[in-house]
Amino acid sequence: MIIYPAIDILNGQCVRLYQGDFNRETIYNNDPFLMAKRLVKEGANWLHIIDLDGAKDPSQHQKKVINELIKLNDVNIQIGGGIRNKNQIKELLESGASRVIIGSMAVTNRQTVSNWLTYFGPDKLVLALDVRIDKNNVPKVTCDGWQSTSDYSLDFLIHFYQPFGLKNILCTNIKLDGTLTGPDYSLYDALLNKFPFLNLQASGGIRSIDDIKRLRERNLTGAIIGKALYEKKFTLAEALLC
Repeated sequence: MIIYPAIDILNGQCVRLYQGDFNRETIYNNDPFLMAKRLVKEGANWLHIIDLDGAKDPSQHQKKVINELIKLNDVNIQIGGGIRNKNQIKELLESGASRVIIGSMAVTNRQTVSNWLTYFGPDKLVLALDVRIDKNNVPKVTCDGWQSTSDYSLDFLIHFYQPFGLKNILCTNIKLDGTLTGPDYSLYDALLNKFPFLNLQASGGIRSIDDIKRLRERNLTGAIIGKALYEKKFTLAEALLC
């Protein structure tokens, strides 16, 4: 299982949001580049980078900061936030990104994203199908930087993309994001039971080394860790060791 330290960028700073709320941010570092270098020095071989400005408003991409981060040596970059067209993906991959995260477009423009999966190959893309659980206990997928909730269920979208080679999924229960209350194990158990072919990355609520071990035992392929690292609940070295 890959450990993905998370760097979320908002207004050029390294932040974490609480339950995806842009009005409830905590600034952890004024320089995402220095944060990334520190994480690499501590042993990270992947970084999970989200341009929150771009996710909220695609016209506000932090392009300069993102390009600097991608140029870091000796680390794989998984990056997303406001990806809306094929040229953006090409530029990021050609600049050195290992994988590009597709969020809102996977919900609002399914045919376009299915074409991207075919064109770039499923290894180069990860679909961020982040959810809110509705009153009927159905995970509904969000978009626009988690500001909107669609009518599409998580299962529906996975079924839709499966014929196009869907492989990598990132799934966050938004209610748990930034809360340090533990991941949504039942959500991930249900997903892997229905779709065992997925490379599933967990995100949201991870608080301890025990959480990481329990996710690994469930055969998740990745764990995205943000607030727990920044608030020193455990070290990156400890996470990598387990």
